[in-house]
Amino acid sequence: MKDLTTAMGINSPSLYAVFGDKHQLYLAAIDRYAGDTGCAPLVAFDSEPDIEKAVVAFMRASIDYANQNEQGPKGCFISSCVATSVGQVEGVTERLQLAITGAEQHLSKRFDQEKESGNLPLNFPSRQRAQLMFDLRQGLVLRARAELDTEALKADLTVRAKMILMPE
Repeated sequence: MKDLTTAMGINSPSLYAVFGDKHQLYLAAIDRYAGDTGCAPLVAFDSEPDIEKAVVAFMRASIDYANQNEQGPKGCFISSCVATSVGQVEGVTERLQLAITGAEQHLSKRFDQEKESGNLPLNFPSRQRAQLMFDLRQGLVLRARAELDTEALKADLTVRAKMILMPE
């Protein structure tokens, strides 16, 4: 708490006046992070007009994000920290579930739009492929955090994108 209040330039009573206690502060941090529309992989996915390139951009951004922080924890706060407190901190499980399903809904919505545009077949299983894409992302993040060869990981992204986008 001392590091946090020092970095914010406030004292502990001010922090507690706003959040009440450490538990509420932690939950507020999860809510803020999960609600951030600036999630690098999702921004990369949304920014690319071509769906295959969008899937590749999503996974590439996930790898890059997992390697960004040289001084501290690498990767996503939700998967790196929040997931480890499920079952131990009240209110976390529900928030983690919402973060996961929210990301999957975001990805699925794009796949549905691509179906409407004729870029994906009408029987493309949007929800299931969004879940697969999210799950692949988590594996890539773990590999990147383990400092496995990121260039080799990135070299395989087009193949992985093709797997995700493969018609049923």
